[in-house]
Amino acid sequence: MRTACIILAGGAGKRMKSERPKVLAEVLCKPMLGWVLDAAEKFGFDEISVVTGYKAELTAEYVSSRGGSVTICHQAEQKGTGDAVRSAMEVIQRSDAVCVLNGDAPFVDADTIRASLELHRSTGSGVTVITAELESPLGYGRIIRTNGEFTAIREQKDCSPEEAGICEVNSGAYWFDAKKLSEALPKLSTNNAAGEYYLTDCVEMMQRRSAYTSPNPDIVLGANTRSALLELNRLARLKKLSQLMDEGVSFITTDGVIIGADVRIGCDTTILPNTVILGSTTIGRGCVIGANSHIENCVIGGNVQLNNVQAYDSVVEDDVKIGPFAQLRPGTTIRKGVKIGDFVEIKNSDIGVNTAVAHLTYVGDSDVGRGVNFGCGCVTANYDGINKFRTKIGDHAFIGCNTNLIAPVEVGENATTAAGSTITKNVPANSLAVERGQVRVIENWSKNALRKKK
Repeated sequence: MRTACIILAGGAGKRMKSERPKVLAEVLCKPMLGWVLDAAEKFGFDEISVVTGYKAELTAEYVSSRGGSVTICHQAEQKGTGDAVRSAMEVIQRSDAVCVLNGDAPFVDADTIRASLELHRSTGSGVTVITAELESPLGYGRIIRTNGEFTAIREQKDCSPEEAGICEVNSGAYWFDAKKLSEALPKLSTNNAAGEYYLTDCVEMMQRRSAYTSPNPDIVLGANTRSALLELNRLARLKKLSQLMDEGVSFITTDGVIIGADVRIGCDTTILPNTVILGSTTIGRGCVIGANSHIENCVIGGNVQLNNVQAYDSVVEDDVKIGPFAQLRPGTTIRKGVKIGDFVEIKNSDIGVNTAVAHLTYVGDSDVGRGVNFGCGCVTANYDGINKFRTKIGDHAFIGCNTNLIAPVEVGENATTAAGSTITKNVPANSLAVERGQVRVIENWSKNALRKKK
């Protein structure tokens, strides 16, 4: 059986008051569409299609940035969910079973998609509606069952008092027999108050229907307003923190802690307040991260301490201590046992094992050996205004305070630069480089006398 997933992602989200498509609104700093695509990819569809609409180029750009193979279909005018699915007719016609998901319902999960497909296949249904049981179903379409068999979806405004008490609701996600769906879509009409083509009308056309009740009630949740989006963020954040605690991660308090859905953290690691960890970050065991740190798309080893650190697209190996007030910019690798102190910035550099960069230092575009010591206030001047060059520092070199290394330049193994030097030439191994201007002393400097008098 060839399966396809059609994700509806064309809505403008007018109540969001945004100039971007609604599906690009973020939950835990990831677009809602990204959550749905993750679930679809985890399921393993033969083809995934995203139907764009409002500002389609932005949605297509995001889908492309994720990589992978996703078919983009465009709904020229937003004429309802039925018309959106009809925009993907070519996808439907080369499939056997089609799953329709909403791009603004981020909590759909692969297990629910898989289990509902099993019911869909075993019953030979033309359509299987994915449902959920809610304590407060107000506003959702109710699932009507007769003698236990699913027979209809009743919208809130059309419910009788008895039907309004039903807690099983429509999630807006479906499995369809592809052939029957392709036959039903051309029959849709706009004979309704909104003048739109409703996908739910296709459900009514199917002679054999089934409904799968997901154990995950949050699959029905979406966001049409900023307040609803805030609630999705709150729920997603609490779910992630709960998951991490179950896996052995500690929090003294969760105040200001935001951890992305794709982040992985090892046991016995402690996350301190006001720490944000996002993207595809992986953190090892026994670390202390924070307080007030921001980590994004990094690989961090075990027994690492990060205090007030900003780190992006970098690798930090085991037994490293960094901070406070340090920044790792993209392309940086910090090797095992390195110590980086306050007000240090590392950019696109490889810092060798057991090297120390104590404080007030910038290391950019550099390859630094093992056991190197940087004094206070050192700078690798890597940019001449047009091109960037690399600096190379050998093992066990000693870079004296306020040394400027003017790239391209090499400092050899076990070499030393004297404090206050501006190094413009290569320094051989086992040598001392002193590069200072000649001191001139002018006695009886009147400006100092005037300052003293004031």
